[in-house]
Amino acid sequence: RFCLPLVLAFLPTMATGEEMVPALQDSWGDFWLFRFFVNAAGYASIVVPGFLLIQYFKRRNYLETGRGICFPVIKSCVFGSEVKAAHQDDGSLPPRAEPTESSTARQIFKLLFCAAGLQASYLTWGVLQERVMTRTYGATETDPGEKFKDSQFLVFMNRILAFTVAGLYCALTKQPRHGAPMYKYSFASLSNILSSWCQYEALKYISFPTQVLAKASKVIPVMMMGKLVSRKSYEYWEYLTAALISVGVSMFLLSSAPNRTVSTVTTFSGVVLLAGYIIFDSFTSNWQDALFTYKMSPVQMMFGVNVFSCLFTVGSLLEQGALLESLRFMARHSEFTAHAVLLSVCSACGQLFIFYTINQFGAAVFTIIMTLRQAFAILLSCLIYGHTVTVVGGLGIAVVFMALFLRVYARSRMKKRSKKLPPGETPVQKV
Repeated sequence: RFCLPLVLAFLPTMATGEEMVPALQDSWGDFWLFRFFVNAAGYASIVVPGFLLIQYFKRRNYLETGRGICFPVIKSCVFGSEVKAAHQDDGSLPPRAEPTESSTARQIFKLLFCAAGLQASYLTWGVLQERVMTRTYGATETDPGEKFKDSQFLVFMNRILAFTVAGLYCALTKQPRHGAPMYKYSFASLSNILSSWCQYEALKYISFPTQVLAKASKVIPVMMMGKLVSRKSYEYWEYLTAALISVGVSMFLLSSAPNRTVSTVTTFSGVVLLAGYIIFDSFTSNWQDALFTYKMSPVQMMFGVNVFSCLFTVGSLLEQGALLESLRFMARHSEFTAHAVLLSVCSACGQLFIFYTINQFGAAVFTIIMTLRQAFAILLSCLIYGHTVTVVGGLGIAVVFMALFLRVYARSRMKKRSKKLPPGETPVQKV
């Protein structure tokens, strides 16, 4: 009876093998692994009954035998309304509309608009993300203030606004007839909110520049998984760029500065959370890729995923009693309220800019813009929050982004060459 609380009290130190930051050591309930399992239990309380209901309707052959006012809703959620369409060429988005005859100035203006929108949305989002997760609110000369600790509430705020924006967009514009069973969005939704939670939570243990570089290097585990599991083959330049990214990230992580603070030290917990982010995010993109075999627009995908994200997060928050506590924190600190709302606005607007940019200019241009955004995000974080980067660390960052640009250039060249291949030949599989 008395052993379990004692074990839980020492669990954070035992699991991480490191000295915990004092602000995070208030109780075992603040340890990230415990919160992860509590959140997962909340999601399971929704997923398990939903799974059982879906299996019940399928075994009952409800599509042929069902009647009544609930039939259209159950049909849309469990069975969908039409068969799969042919898979899109790019695997995730409908074919990009080729620009009609227009002036060069107009195309340049569109490109600048897309670049400015993406940079403003995601740079602001990155700065606010680090501010919310690493700094205190309500600090005075006599009161050190308090930190906001519930990453899940921030995920909920982002998803509820994205759901609203996508819903309004779908209602006001013409969209393809929706055919996918709604429950299939729940898989991408669950992995998406878990990846976002890991991303927010990781900032308590590692610096923002480290997190950005980890995101940039996720191509390495993707290639390893493709080689081991799917037996995919890669071009020599893909191995070269992966090796360069590994070298650059290693240079940055192994470099040390004399005045490095606790908040910038890479810890075991931060590494585990980053690994969780990469794994969950990789699953999200692959599952969404499979869902695009149904006829749907990217905004319909955004709407469907965020419907379940809102359901999962608000359900888990209510079960834990964390929703009211977070709302009380917002009431106590108006500055946090402004930051959380602006964080959500930037996230929703950024998604719309992603869809528009890829549709107008293609994935290569979009990748270049977002790679530049990552470099600017590191620079802004260092300037605003005082992260110290040594010369070796700076060279490591430069190597990583040089490898990323080389990867974009080589991929665009390979794509052009593959279009010229005879009908019977296929290009080498790429990440």
